[in-house]
Amino acid sequence: MENKAKNSGTGRVFKNPILEKLTRTHISMPLIAFSVVSSYLIYTGASEYGLNAITLVLLFLAGMLAFTFVEYLMHRFLFHMPETTPARKKVVYTMHGVHHDHPKDRDRLAMPVPLSLTISFLFFWLFRFAMGELVWGFLPGFLMGYAGYLWIHFMIHAFQPPKNFFKFFWVHHGIHHYKQPERAFGVTTPIWDLVFRTMPNK
Repeated sequence: MENKAKNSGTGRVFKNPILEKLTRTHISMPLIAFSVVSSYLIYTGASEYGLNAITLVLLFLAGMLAFTFVEYLMHRFLFHMPETTPARKKVVYTMHGVHHDHPKDRDRLAMPVPLSLTISFLFFWLFRFAMGELVWGFLPGFLMGYAGYLWIHFMIHAFQPPKNFFKFFWVHHGIHHYKQPERAFGVTTPIWDLVFRTMPNK
């Protein structure tokens, strides 16, 4: 992906003004939506399926870790897939390329809520099929992992880096945007970059 990043302005994804409007999302909307959904899932798991607090906590943490893996895979292999055809180039630009071109555009740092909730519903049935009633603890962790990713990603692009340990997140993701787009795919954690050897070159 060519580095054409602009630190101001915005890009256009669709010519249709309605579709274009639907691609923009205020960061608070998915954070609220997934917090509410996750709370409901945990309550249901405890009240209707008898999952105890320890089980819910362990499942929640497992779900968060699983999300970081999915985040890495999607960022590396889907959002940065080779643009070998015009159709692929359009898909990459729509999903992620517009963000690389305009990384400071705050309205393009989250997936539209209706789409993300639809995908979450599909994950619910996938996890329900795979793990049965444990989904009521695992999926909330997965969804809040996504919410955590959104918040960290938003802070990186919207605010100046802090003068403490957390500056690492700004530096790591900044290298991906401005220096080495083929590396540093992890946003919430560098664990998978370490595992799959995609940490930035020194």
